Amino acid sequence: MDAHFVGIDVSKAWLDVHVLPSGESLRFGNDGNGIDRLRSHIGPLAPERVALEATGGLETLAVAELSAAGLPVVVVNPAQVRSFADALGKRAKTDPIDAAVIAAFAAAVRPELRPLPDAETRLLADLVARRRQIVTMIVAEENRARAATVRQAQKSIRRLLTALRRELETIDQDMDGHIRKSPLWLVRQNLLTSVPGVGPTVARTLLAELPELGSLDRRQIAALAGLAPFTRQSGVWRGRSFIGGGRSSVRSALFTAALVAIRHNPALKAFRDRLLAAGKIKIVAVVATMRKLLTILNAIIRDNRPWQPA
Repeated sequence: MDAHFVGIDVSKAWLDVHVLPSGESLRFGNDGNGIDRLRSHIGPLAPERVALEATGGLETLAVAELSAAGLPVVVVNPAQVRSFADALGKRAKTDPIDAAVIAAFAAAVRPELRPLPDAETRLLADLVARRRQIVTMIVAEENRARAATVRQAQKSIRRLLTALRRELETIDQDMDGHIRKSPLWLVRQNLLTSVPGVGPTVARTLLAELPELGSLDRRQIAALAGLAPFTRQSGVWRGRSFIGGGRSSVRSALFTAALVAIRHNPALKAFRDRLLAAGKIKIVAVVATMRKLLTILNAIIRDNRPWQPA
């Protein structure tokens, strides 16, 4: 029997579904009743993959319900699917066509299944994301405060900054309470923050948005964070390697941690200095330090042992 692959294009109101190899196309509502009908329809097929694109949260309900039903759900990168469509010459873009492309991508690539975050991890991830949004708003208002010349505008900015900083404190308290409710998370946060340069915010970002930490090898965890270098080579030509993809929020947190570690962590400072002495440019040395830091953190969680200075 041929394996079945299901592609689902997600919008706010609808789930457009395409099933391979039958070519069946269906549409269900993106709500509880629609997802129940979808599950009843594709469950008996025992699909090998049920693939949905990441759509900024619109896919969350469907992913959770289908995963709870024991279906092999995988959330795929929209950029990869678009590149796959371009390779197939699929220029047209409609919801049913997108669902068919997602199904074909799942059948051709067979993306790796990963355990989905549980409800507590998703809640912490939402709090971390909200904190990041508030910090962005605070920075924007502080920039406006420096440019404002009218007194009324300055007063308005100060009021908003006061409210935003108060909300930031509330979010931090909520995250503290959430971490304390889980002894495992509290232990892991303490393990991560034992490394000079890693503070509570970075540790919580990693716990929420990189739950695979400690369960993968150093190359796999670097790839998830988008820190695995891509080689560029053709014949005798060899270009500069670069990084990309992965989880941008994790990469941003590691960038901040690496800059702090370069100043306060003797081991990572020495590592960065050796790269500079070997002729590496500064940003390349920083990225390598980020990857080194992630490798250290991965080993710390894997071995359940805090940072040990050399």
